[in-house]
Amino acid sequence: MSASSIATEGVAAPPRRSPTALSVGLARAEVETKQFFRDREAVVFIFTFPLILMFIFGSVFSGAIAPGVSFRQYFVAGMIASGLMTSGFQNLAISVPVERDNGTLKRLVGTPMPRSSYFIGKIALILATTVGQLTLLIVLGHLLFGLDLPSDGGRWVTFVWLVLLGSAAMTMLGIAFSSIVRNGKSAPAVVSPVAIVLQFISGVFFQYDQLPSWMQHVAALFPLKWLTQGMRSVFLPDSFQGKEPAHSWEHGRIALVLAAWALAGLLVAVRTFRWQREAR
Repeated sequence: MSASSIATEGVAAPPRRSPTALSVGLARAEVETKQFFRDREAVVFIFTFPLILMFIFGSVFSGAIAPGVSFRQYFVAGMIASGLMTSGFQNLAISVPVERDNGTLKRLVGTPMPRSSYFIGKIALILATTVGQLTLLIVLGHLLFGLDLPSDGGRWVTFVWLVLLGSAAMTMLGIAFSSIVRNGKSAPAVVSPVAIVLQFISGVFFQYDQLPSWMQHVAALFPLKWLTQGMRSVFLPDSFQGKEPAHSWEHGRIALVLAAWALAGLLVAVRTFRWQREAR
């Protein structure tokens, strides 16, 4: 017997480290992503539907709304903001009730997986789909509808924090809203009208400054209005901020509103999230 084997004999192997909630969540994200791209309806809804709207509105309305700004440019900026709502709020508010109904959530709770890992997986999926959707909207908007890309580093920085804060707000609100939906079958009928109304009053489909004042006040209560305003500050010239209600981009206020909605959504989600459907 060699000296090395004698030295190591009887030495126990180091214990295996238990996987962390983050590592399990990232593994869950891989599963979520594969399931998402196998669901044709979900892929069409997230990626194709916003592009169809962009093509329709961008083809019908093409006039100038301000010096150096066409309605197409205005609309594409709004659709980029709306894409965050589609990927985060609508996606989760519809998919989570479906998973609750078909027993997916109940089965996951019965495994050793930390509950936080489920949400980490969802957040990672939302970030991935958001990046893909925004890339398509920006590239096609630039090539087909004359959307100007940010001209300096400051605008790109603004774009990044808008995407991060906007995704956080929409993701938390989507999870929170999923508890309001009674079952998976009714989820699209409950969630879609909310999203459509917000798009109409928040300056996505129409110029915000041309909406009735009462409608502007209502829209200002919700995050989509502030996201659209923020995206206009990224993709439209600074001269257009005179068309905004405060005649300014209001970046500080935008960040505050989005952060407040993200926190509110998180608090509501923590208190109301259900892993099993209600007994009938």
